[in-house]
Parts: sequence; structure tokens; C-alpha cells
Amino acid sequence: MRRPAFVGIDWGTTNRRAWLLDDAGEVLALHRDEQGSLACRGRFVGALEDLLARWPAARGVPVVMSGMVGSALGWQEVPYLDAGVPLAELPRHVVPVADAPAGAHWCIVPGLCCRDGAGRVDVMRGEETQLLGADALAAGDGWTVLPGTHSKWVRLHGGVVAELRTYLSGELFATLRAQGTLAPLMAVAADDAGAAFDRGVQALGDEELGHALFGARARVMAAGAPAAGTADYVSGLLIAAEWRDALRRGLPPGQPVRLLGEPALAERHARCARHFGGRTETLDPQAAQLAAWRTFLRSLSEHPS
Repeated sequence: MRRPAFVGIDWGTTNRRAWLLDDAGEVLALHRDEQGSLACRGRFVGALEDLLARWPAARGVPVVMSGMVGSALGWQEVPYLDAGVPLAELPRHVVPVADAPAGAHWCIVPGLCCRDGAGRVDVMRGEETQLLGADALAAGDGWTVLPGTHSKWVRLHGGVVAELRTYLSGELFATLRAQGTLAPLMAVAADDAGAAFDRGVQALGDEELGHALFGARARVMAAGAPAAGTADYVSGLLIAAEWRDALRRGLPPGQPVRLLGEPALAERHARCARHFGGRTETLDPQAAQLAAWRTFLRSLSEHPS
């Protein structure tokens, strides 16, 4: 009989995803809910105990959590590791939860902090765990893009994060769609979302992004363009701005870029990359996360506390 041996939780700001694994790393159960860090503030112990109560046979197994649960907005702020620490060493740096019940083996994965030659700082929480899994699935140097609320562009070299750039694209898109002068136009759906997205990618050109975003409204109000598809057009502008910046900063045009994210967003990045003459490879984010949890499970087996 397969017995539970490990629980891994991707605990973000809004959502929470949990995997229950046996000692061979096979998935026994999955759970996803909207009990993210913001929803659980002040009651994290109870929130985790409620989740574990779904799996009574898992009582007492180690629990490893990654993501915003370890931020100042989460359960327990865990200091960032320097990005020079190899991803493979992440399991050695997990931090025990200070207020865990007696006998509970609960810990949090630290995020990574990256400083460039000019002293600029960038950070990630949660993505380091996904990258650990992705590197296990498709090991090799090069760039990986993790699109989302905060889009991460990461260059791996020898299993180490050598460069990191974060873009506020997803958060900016959500804000523009929710409020401001573009919001009413972005509420009108397109008949062909892909074509509207492509028009946004093409329209960015050499424009400064702020000016191009204003143009998304002007083209409707004064130039007779349809309002339908404005959200996809704006998405095209924002994602194209990421790719243009990456190319200007030395992204090798012929080097494949790995995409690690939700399929719809990954497809938009792939579509944009083709416009710029780039190549992409899409990785399964669920497979990457599972590969990471298996790495943590092996580490716990080899180095029990």
C-alpha cells in the first residue's frame, strides 16, 4: 500500500496548490484552493491543518512550502538567499516554521535575491522552486521565462541564477483592465483575440511603453479602431515590451527561450517571440513543480532531520 511521505505546497498570494506524495515520489492526491497568503493572514496554522485534514493518512509527514507564504505578507518572513546558491542546494536551506505544533515538520523555501554589476536588486519567491524542477526536467544553460503577475526572465548557468529581470506586466494589465480610461475598452471581447494581440505586438515597435498604452485608447476614440480586443491589444504591447527589452540587453536571437507558466500565457509569449524572430520551448509547469517536490523528498530521505 502506498503511504504518504511528503506534502509540497505552492502557497502564493491568492491561490494555494498542494501535492501529496508517497515515498517513491508518486502523486497520491492534489488539492487547489483560493486560500492564498492574503486570505490566510492571522490563521496560517489553522489553514494548513484544515488542508492536511483532507489527508488523514498524511498526519506527521514533512510539509515544504514555497512562494509568498515566506514573504512579509505571508506566514513567516524568510530571508532571501543569494542567487549564487545553486538551485540544487535549496533543500538544504529550508527554514522551519516557528509556530508549528509540536512534532510537526513544516518548513518554508527561501526566495532568491539577485544583484547585477550595477548594484540593482531583483528578487523571486516561489519561482526558484519551479526553476529547480524545470532544471531537473530540461537541464542546461539559457533563459527561462516565467510569465505571470510578475513576469520573471531568468538566465541559468550551471544550475545557478546568473541573471534575473522582473516585469510588472501581469499586475499592470490587471490594473489597467480594472480601472482608468482603458478599462471600459478592455471589457469588450474580441472575435479574434490572437489577431488583436498580434496588432499590439506590432504596434509597440520602438515606442515607449507608456506612450503606446495611451495610443491603445486614442486608436479607438479618434482613429476609428474597434474597441473589441483592446485587452488583447494591450497584452500584446506589454509582452512585446518584455521581449524588446530582453533583446536589447543581449538575449541571443537564435537561442531557444524556455517558457514555464500557464499554457495561455506561455502561448502568448511564444507568439510574441515569433514576431521578434525568436524560438521558444514550452515546459509543463505542473511537471516542473512535481520534479521540484521530488527533489525535496529525496533530500529529506537522504538527510532526515
